Formats: sequence, structure tokens, C-alpha cells
Amino acid sequence: MPTILDVARKANVSAMTVSRVINGSGPVNEETRRRVEQAMKELDYYPNSNARSLVKKETRLLSLLITDITNPFYTTLARGAEDAAKRLGYRLIFCNSDEDPAKEKEYIEMLLSTQVDGVLFAPSGDDSLKNLRLLRKQGIPFVLIDREVPNLECDKVLGDSMLGAHKLMEHLIENGHRRIACITGPKHISTARDRLQGYLATLKLHDLEIDPSMIIETEYTLGSHQEVMQKLLELQTLPTAIFAANNFVALGAIKELRKHGWKVPEDISVVCFDDLDLLQDLDPFLTVAKQPSYDFGVFGVQMLVERILGTATSNFRTIVLPPEIIIRRSSRNINAALE
Repeated sequence: MPTILDVARKANVSAMTVSRVINGSGPVNEETRRRVEQAMKELDYYPNSNARSLVKKETRLLSLLITDITNPFYTTLARGAEDAAKRLGYRLIFCNSDEDPAKEKEYIEMLLSTQVDGVLFAPSGDDSLKNLRLLRKQGIPFVLIDREVPNLECDKVLGDSMLGAHKLMEHLIENGHRRIACITGPKHISTARDRLQGYLATLKLHDLEIDPSMIIETEYTLGSHQEVMQKLLELQTLPTAIFAANNFVALGAIKELRKHGWKVPEDISVVCFDDLDLLQDLDPFLTVAKQPSYDFGVFGVQMLVERILGTATSNFRTIVLPPEIIIRRSSRNINAALE
């Protein structure tokens, strides 16, 4: 990671002059200021907003950068990360990108300025690669959680999305469903691709028709999903079940079905990835592939601290956590109705 001394050498000025430019603490002529700022830019130098020090010191700070803090999956993951960080003697800074790579970049730049010791990172999508390369260029260790990014070797804690999708589809097929729609997430997100692949592979395994009109892409975030459901409800032959890529997608689908007078599961069954945890403790309803979200945070922080302390193996590691299939009232057996 470049230091203030590197900036001073490149700009051909003293470290004190660089400090004055950074802090606005003394007179610097405009030409000198321009050279210093250009050197900082070329070196990707980010001032330490905590210490403004010539010597980089360990901050005992970690960051958790996730995509949607309102999603119960990430809320529980954050709890696990915080508990693990505290146990290991670190503090945790929470950042929420809202699935926005531009906002994600802003947080990365802020974290570089703060000089955190490491980042636990749930990427907003494949475009996160350039942000992760910036962290690596600056020598900041990171661990990916929940999602992968193509063409990047690093430590990861992932769920088995293909396995979970396969098991949910097997549940529906065993219960008589043959026309199963898939509301998938954005194709630039690895979990969406894996869950769609699990859906398709299971249909092929059972020699069931793959109908492109019943595969619809939407966002992972909580919203009306009105247009998505409108496409399904306009089909000449409706699906008997919907496989939703995550819990928020499932909630949006159920809301729209009810708005149009369709009952779940009497008319259409709905299954999805990720549970709702505290949001549905009083009336558990959704059939889900529940991921151990707390463990994502715990394992992620443990791997990150090992990388920071230099106790990790030289090879990057991947932990894959299997989901638990929980059968509830949102899916039903239609075998009897088909006989």
C-alpha cells in the first residue's frame, strides 16, 4: 500500500507538504498542490482519516459490505460477523450497497481512507471485480460471502445454490407439479445463475419440458414484482408452482397472486431460497431452502482474520455451506388432483 512518503517522492516535495495538501493545514502554491493531488491519484493513495500517519498501524477494524441490510439473510449474517469479530478482538463497520456497484465503489474508497484491516464482501454482481481489484492493489485482505465474482481467486464462504434449487424442485415434482415457473434473479449475480442452473438441471433430470415463457428475471430486492407476475398470469396455461430465487422475490410473487385472487398454495404453490426468520416466527408459511446465514458471517470473519494475521494457508480457500429444506404451507401435493 502506498504511503505519504511515496506520494512525496513522486511529486518531488516533502512529506510535510503532502500533509498540508491533505489536511489543508498550511500554505501550498497551486502548482505544487496539483502535483501532489496527481501523484495521489496515480498511486491510488487514500489518506488515513483516523491517524493521518506516516506509518500504517493496525486499526483492528473490519468492514462488512453487504447488498441489502433489510433482507433477513444479511441481517442474521451481520450478527454472526459482528459476534465473531468481537470475539477475535476486532470492531466491525457495516456498509450497505443496495445492489448498486457505484455505491459499493464509494464505500470501498471510504474504507481505504479509514484503513480497515480487512473486508468481508458480498458483491453486488460481476461488476464488483474492479472494486475488489482496488482492494487487492492496496493490500487489503478480503473474503467474499454469499456470491462469487468470475475471474477472481480469493477466500470465499458460499451457499450451495444449485443443491438448494435442486432439492426445492425435487420437492415440487414429487408432489405432482410439472409446470413450474422460475422467477430468477439478475444474471450478473452468481447465486441467481446457480439457482437457475439447478432449476433447469432438475427439469432435465425428470424429462420435463423447459418452457422459456415460464422463466422470468427480476431484481433480488423487495418490491411489487408486478410486471413479472403479470407475465406469468397472462400465460395460456398457468404454472402450478413457482420457484422464486430468494425470499423477497417470493413475497412479491405471493402479494401479486393474492391481489389477482389466486390463493397460495391452493391455486399455485410457491417455494424459495432463504427464510424470513423473525419476520414469520409467529406464522411460518414459506417452503424454503434455508441457508445458515449466521455461519456465513462467523466463518467469513474467521477466514478474514487468519488472512490478516498471516496464519492462513497460501492457497485461497472456499467454504460451501449446504442449505436446509424446510417444508411449510406454501407448497402442496397435487398428485390426488391429477389422478
